[in-house]
This record gives sequence, C-alpha cells and structure tokens, in this order.
Amino acid sequence: MPPVLNRPMRSFLFLLAVCHLFTALRSEAATKPNIVFILADDLGYSDLGCYGSEIATPNLDGLAKNGLRFTQFYNTARCWPTRSALMSGYYAQQIHRDALPNVQGGGQGVRQKWARLLPDFLKPAGYRSYHSGKWHIDGPVLAGGFDRSLDMKNQGNFFTSAGNSIDDVPVKPPADEKGYYATIATADHAIECLKDHAKNHSGKPFLHYIPFIAPHFPLHALPEDIAKYRDMYLDGWEKLRATRFARQKEAGLTNTELSALEREVGPPYAFPDAMEKLGSGEVNRPLPWSELTEEQRRFQATKMAIHAAMIDRMDQEIGRILAQLKEMGAFENTLICFASDNGASAEIMVRNGGHDPKAEPGSAATYLCLGPGFSSAANTPHRRHKTWVHEGGISTPLIMHWPAGIAAKGELRTTPAHVIDFVPTALEIAGIEKPKTWEGEPIPEAPGHSLVPAFAKDTTIARESLWWLHEGNKAIRIGDWKLVAADGTPWELYDLKSDRAEQHNLASQMPDKVKELATAWQAQADAYTELVKKTLADQPKGKAGNKGKGKAKKKAN
Repeated sequence: MPPVLNRPMRSFLFLLAVCHLFTALRSEAATKPNIVFILADDLGYSDLGCYGSEIATPNLDGLAKNGLRFTQFYNTARCWPTRSALMSGYYAQQIHRDALPNVQGGGQGVRQKWARLLPDFLKPAGYRSYHSGKWHIDGPVLAGGFDRSLDMKNQGNFFTSAGNSIDDVPVKPPADEKGYYATIATADHAIECLKDHAKNHSGKPFLHYIPFIAPHFPLHALPEDIAKYRDMYLDGWEKLRATRFARQKEAGLTNTELSALEREVGPPYAFPDAMEKLGSGEVNRPLPWSELTEEQRRFQATKMAIHAAMIDRMDQEIGRILAQLKEMGAFENTLICFASDNGASAEIMVRNGGHDPKAEPGSAATYLCLGPGFSSAANTPHRRHKTWVHEGGISTPLIMHWPAGIAAKGELRTTPAHVIDFVPTALEIAGIEKPKTWEGEPIPEAPGHSLVPAFAKDTTIARESLWWLHEGNKAIRIGDWKLVAADGTPWELYDLKSDRAEQHNLASQMPDKVKELATAWQAQADAYTELVKKTLADQPKGKAGNKGKGKAKKKAN
C-alpha cells in the first residue's frame, strides 16, 4: 500500500508539477520559430543583387546565399490588395479589399469579421506580433492583432514623421525635426520592438511584419546614397535590361527570352499637369535611349539613381535588423521572408508637397517617379508594370532564410507561389491549426497553400490555379498556362514554361485552351462574388470601398 502523504507534502508535489508544466510550456514556446516578413514597395523583380541587379544589397543577398530564392512568386499587382492577401491568406477580392465586377471593394473596403489577420491566429500559441512600416490594410493596426506598431501613414515625404502613428496614436514631430528618414525610422522601430521583446518577452516567439515604403515614389533618398549611383545609369534602360538579364540567365533565375520594350505603354494613369510641372527632362514612354535629349537622359538616369539609392538604404537598414536578431540569439530560429508588394511602377505624378524643379533631385522639395523606362528595366525580364497583371506587374522576388528549418543554402525554388501562401506557411511552421469559426461565424476556406514542402526540395506545390483581377486587368494561371488580358483587351495565352516573358501569344492557335482557362477564371470570379455579396451587410455605411476604378486611379498608391 503506497504511503499516505500529508497535506504539506501533497501541496509541495502539486506545486512541483505545476512548475514542471510551466517550464515545459515555456520551453515549447521558446522553440517555436519566430517569423519576420519584410516587404518592399514598388520593387521590381530584378532590383536585388541576387536577382540580377547592380544595386548593392549584400544583406538580402546573404540571406539568399544561405537560404532560398523563389523564381515564380507572385503578388496582386498593387499595394493594398497585396498587403491584405499577405496577412489574411485570401485574395483581396474575397475580403472586400479589391473590386469584383459589379461589386464594391478596394482601398477603402472593410474585411468581414471572419477575415482575421495572421496575428489573431498566432496569439493563442503564445506569439507576440509587431508591425513597423506601412500598413494600408483596413482598420487600426492593433485591432489587427498586433501588440506594437509604427504606422507610416505619411507616404509622400520620407523626411518627416508628420502624419505617422505609433500604436495607432498620431505622432507629434518636434518643431525643429531634423535628420529624419522613413527607411531608417522603420528599422529603428523594428529594432526597438525586438530589444523590448528580448528584455521582457524572451520566453515567447514573435511575428514581426516590416513593410518598408521604399522604393515607392516620391523618389526621396539620402545624398550620400544617391552619390553611389549618380552616373551609373547614363547608358540607358536598354543597356540595363540586357545586363540584368544576362546575370539572371547565368544564375538560372530564368529560361525565357527578354521581353521587348513596349514603346507605346506609358503610365497606367494620365496626369498631364504632372508632365508640365516636371519639365522637359521627363518622358512618359520607354523611347529608344538614343532618341532622348541630353537633358532627358540625365533626368531619367538621376531618377534611377535615386531608386537604386532607396533600395541600397533599405538593405543597409535590413542589415541592422538582422544584427539585432543575432544579438538577441533569435537569428537561427527565425524564418525571414522578403518580397515586394507589386512590380516596379510606371506611374508619373506630382502630389503631396508638389515638386520644385530647382531643388536637388531626391530631396524633400522634389516629387519624382521612376516612370516606364527604368520601370521596364527594374521588372526584367518581364512585361508591364505595377497595376497590370502581366508578369512585370505581379512578379516579386521571394527570399526565405531559416537556419533551424531550411537546410538548403543558395538554392532556387521554381514552384509557382503567391502572397496568399504566407499565412498557411506561417501557421504550419508554428504548429497551429487554423480554427473553423470566428466568434461563432464559419471561416471560409482560404485559397493559399503552405510552402513548407518546398523548404526541403524544389517540388511543385499542387494547386488548382492562381487568379488575378485588378482594375479590369485579369489573369489566371493553371500549371504553366497563363491567360491574361489588360483592361478592355482580348485574352492572351502564354506557355510560361518557355515564355514567361509573354512574347508569344498562342490565343489564336489554341482557342479551346483559351475557353478552358477563361471558364475557370470566371468560375472563380463568380464564387468570390457570391461570397462577398453574402457579407456586404458587414460593411459600415460609406466604407464599402471604391466602386469601379475611378477613385483607385486618383489614389494611385
């Protein structure tokens, strides 16, 4: 017969068991991976050194060298749809964040109650979540499940904090504010959050979402960064495209041909007054470099130099964040991802504080945009730009680095993937099963797939399709077949296995394949429309979003 324990001994053993349980739970939480997603804004497919660029990006290149590069990773062609898709795991059209035919949605749309963001699903597993940078998702940041936030609401002037918010409270910049630069401030906040986590929450894993504004217009950069590139682009966009393409071919990033420059394709939105304000150095078509005046060549090369400087500085600041992860002992067990919200931009406009043509290019008094010439180079080897759903608008680098979970070093992954895949990937590595309901309401099945199987080898992630719609531009990819159409134009058909540059339209030769893919595109559009119409009642009055595309054109973000 076992001995009878007295009350003090029973209490002691109970406390000992509780301590063991707490220690085990703390150990389990500590071994769960941290997750960092760094997002650039308007960065082209070829704008990183490890994707063919001449721009100095040693920190991102280092992550690629010791991790993975995806060659066929996609976004939604625009800022706010990509951010909503990235953090929710749904196509933006499913959650009121981009328009469907005859259904409201867009930059002002409000997600359904069940369309939760990733932090809400991570929190029950002990994760803390941080946000540093641009938001552009509906609702306050902290209401999205984040514990701390720097919301870079001021996207029209990189040299002031005016208009931004910290933890959803507007900041009050000092009257004598000096030395501010948005890219550095984003990294400063990220590092501050990481230091606080190491000091006060070291037993918990974390998600850190770091969406930089760079290199989105206005082209604002520090003088010392611009100086590195000032004369680098005087040979023009044709030469730059050819040079980057050669590097991509050598690295195995592409097996396609280089797309032809579309001389007739300019900015997606016309702002004639901007051309007048910017002066005779501006051109709104990718004309032959040899046909430009000396003034135009210098003006365009300077804009590209500032674009490069912004990317260079972003990489420098990413280096500081990586150093902090290493210092706090978190680097080895952190999945670090890097991507862009859309392709490089052909937009040309002047807004916010306007443009002073006499001011130093890249300074706060100027308002410059990259434009279609060097945007075409940034998107090498693909066609078109931000807002279009041809490959140039929707293709992004994706770097993944996780020493504790990805053994591959410097390998390529060719499986087609999309920003909707980030949420299921994060949930799988965190060991979390997504709930079926939220506050008693069923959560519809999301379209994304975990990319974890691709961590070990270059395997294809099985899926029915990838689907796009933005401002009338539409596309679907099934296997290697892609059907795509710019707004108001007929369907084009491409075999992306050999023609990712979309140079050989097979639509007239294969009408049955066009019909098959068009039917599949429409079926998904109809399914998303049915889902959204069921939940329009969730939308607050006046917040259903942009109807059509006129408002979105004016916003042009």
